[in-house]
This record gives sequence, structure tokens and C-alpha cells, in this order.
Amino acid sequence: MDPGSSLVVIIVSLFVPPVGVLFISGCSADFLINLGLTLLGYLPGLLHALYLEYVYYSRREDAANGMPNTERAPGVYSDIIQRGGFDSICLTSSRPPSRERGRDGAPEI
Repeated sequence: MDPGSSLVVIIVSLFVPPVGVLFISGCSADFLINLGLTLLGYLPGLLHALYLEYVYYSRREDAANGMPNTERAPGVYSDIIQRGGFDSICLTSSRPPSRERGRDGAPEI
């Protein structure tokens, strides 16, 4: 993971929290919630944005280390944030890879 990109997102969130959330979740329910919280007050929007970014980057780091977190984080509605930006929550398989079989059905070596 590039620490520079996460730093840019956090700095943007300090000034305009919904834009930081937009960077990590796209136009999702979390973005709309953050936009509403920011319109109600800067501090609620900022705290919500920093929480979403914490969940996103911690899940991203866990998945990159081969230990994806499958529990849903409370208050996070976007699957992109829940998975840390990965397409699939299961990045590694616990099953050994299957062997290729030849025409006669015997495994090829």
C-alpha cells in the first residue's frame, strides 16, 4: 500500500470530509451520510470520514497481508470500504490447487 495516497486522502478529508469519503467509496450511501453529517456540522462529518478511512485502510492492509477481515464494521454501508477496496473478500484459498487431469482422467505430473 502506498502511504502517500492514504496521506493525501486524509489531508483532503481534513478540509472537505465528503471529498475524502468520495475518494475511497465512490458515490455510495457512506458518501451521502457523510455529506449530510458535514452539512449538519464540520466535526461530525470529519469524525465520520476519519472512521471510514480507518476502516478502509486497515481492511486493505489486512487483506494485503493475507488475513482479510470478514466481519462487518458497524456504521459502514459501502462494500468497497468493508473489503478495503478489493473485489473479493476471500483473497486466498484454504484448499490446495487442483491438479490438471489428462484425457484418461489421471493427474498429469
